[in-house]
Amino acid sequence: MNKQLQEKEVIATVGSDSTIDLAAAFKESQVQEILEQLDQELVGLLSVKNKIREMAALLLVDRIRKSLGLTAGAVTLHMTFLGNPGMGKTTVAMRMAEILYRLGYIRRQNVMLVTRDDLVGQGIGQTAPKTREVLNNAMGGVLLIDEAYTLFRPTHPGDFGLEAIEILMQVMENQRDDLVVILAGYKQQMEHFFHSNPGMNSRIGLHIEFNDYSVDDLMIIAQSIVTEQNYSFSAEAEIAFREYLIRRKVMPHFANARSVRNAIDRARLRQANRLLMIRTRPITRQDLITIEAEDILASRVFQEGVPDCDPEN
Repeated sequence: MNKQLQEKEVIATVGSDSTIDLAAAFKESQVQEILEQLDQELVGLLSVKNKIREMAALLLVDRIRKSLGLTAGAVTLHMTFLGNPGMGKTTVAMRMAEILYRLGYIRRQNVMLVTRDDLVGQGIGQTAPKTREVLNNAMGGVLLIDEAYTLFRPTHPGDFGLEAIEILMQVMENQRDDLVVILAGYKQQMEHFFHSNPGMNSRIGLHIEFNDYSVDDLMIIAQSIVTEQNYSFSAEAEIAFREYLIRRKVMPHFANARSVRNAIDRARLRQANRLLMIRTRPITRQDLITIEAEDILASRVFQEGVPDCDPEN
């Protein structure tokens, strides 16, 4: 849908007596369907979903105000997503792009995901063209920079990340009507990044914090994954997996939903090996479906004295 058609939809909700049917405008924008999809895709994260809903409401009202000639300055659309890995930040960015597109704030429903390596070169003269190429390719849509804090490395003299930051800030300011930038990363590192780069912080309109999933939320995610893969936990395996999550959450490199999926993949490996060892009877369909407690309890997480390294390796 083009911008002109979106504006006609909004104007159609304004009556001859200048009354506005916000509910009709919201329905016509199809934003509610996007919000419902986000709610289905991600477990919990109520504060995140509320922030996205509030932003969608602001953008809708801003669009209607503009149709009536009421201006309040451009809405700052650049954002930061603060939180640990495996929290659904990419999914939220994709849904945010859909909302921005539906309401006419971007011209392409596209999210381009990049990291430091895509922006920063290894030698003199390499960073500027790399950064500008990424920005040009992202124009009209959303640019999601993961682990954005790695662009700033004060302990590395002569690092080229600052050059990328300067170019990025220029584009965020001068072409903010044609590009939305989302900076993502760990909360503490991102706060240090903004403290060291106040110019970047001033260009951000919305900070969204992704708090880690609870064990209950992670169990819901786990059940969803095993069902999707045509497996199921036995009653004992479900208890064992909950205990696995309790222990794993306090170990290094825990990545929330990503770690849950990795753990299930390894349990499937152990289940397959266990089934191959059965010689006393034929294997049933139920055997192929069921993950047992022993497939979980064989994890290094349950071993005493696990070294301070990634137990998923």
